[in-house]
Amino acid sequence: MASLSRDGIALAFDKIDGPGQPVVLIHGWCCDRTYFAPQVDYFVGQGHTVLAPDLRGHGGSDAPDGPYTMQVLADDVAWLCDALGIGDAIVVGHSMGGIVAFDLAVRYPGLVASVVMIDAAVTRPDASRAGLPAFIETLKGPDRVPAIQDYVSRVLFQPTDDPDRKARILEAMTRTAPHVAYEAVQGMYDWDASEATGKPLPPALFIANAGKPLSDLPRLAALVPGLMMGQVVGSGHFCTLEVPDQVNAMLGRFATIVAGRT
Repeated sequence: MASLSRDGIALAFDKIDGPGQPVVLIHGWCCDRTYFAPQVDYFVGQGHTVLAPDLRGHGGSDAPDGPYTMQVLADDVAWLCDALGIGDAIVVGHSMGGIVAFDLAVRYPGLVASVVMIDAAVTRPDASRAGLPAFIETLKGPDRVPAIQDYVSRVLFQPTDDPDRKARILEAMTRTAPHVAYEAVQGMYDWDASEATGKPLPPALFIANAGKPLSDLPRLAALVPGLMMGQVVGSGHFCTLEVPDQVNAMLGRFATIVAGRT
């Protein structure tokens, strides 16, 4: 793990150099770069340069006071890529990281050659959005740990998921600093995908879990002309770890298709 300081905030990352197109892997809420470990191995094996950062407040990065908006998180990643000489990249985000990746595609077109959103609430369905304010308030109080575990267990896992992995993920997610957990959810709630309306966007892929997608996919498809979609079999939200072979196959096929267009 290495780190660079942006305005006094240390941002941790792993970077593996290769001769191929850069790939940036952005993890989700209350997670860290290790949730993309199988994809790091896959893309390194394909000869790509790979950057896997820890978002501020997560993993080995500093956890300053807020805000933790999607734009702030995206600006961190864009700054890090610029500092490391990375551009024209395949940007892949899981969960909250998928929102960050999409925001980068909208606001940093020179950085993002193509974008992948893995089970990300980029266009959150109205019913899901309606429940977030109460969840955010709970995250500010003494019941935040059981609240996180209940939400993640109920919404993000499938019966087919490995129970030991599920237990490890639930425990790890509750170690995130309290202010980071609730401010990042607030940031997701405040973020508005409609800012992308009418803007030129790169080739894009959305990968959904085996249950109910976290995004309103028809609305996302209306925002992103030519959006490609895939869905894993037998995995909940944490499919990068649960079924990496399926995820890697879709990522590889997408990269091949996009490369053929250039």
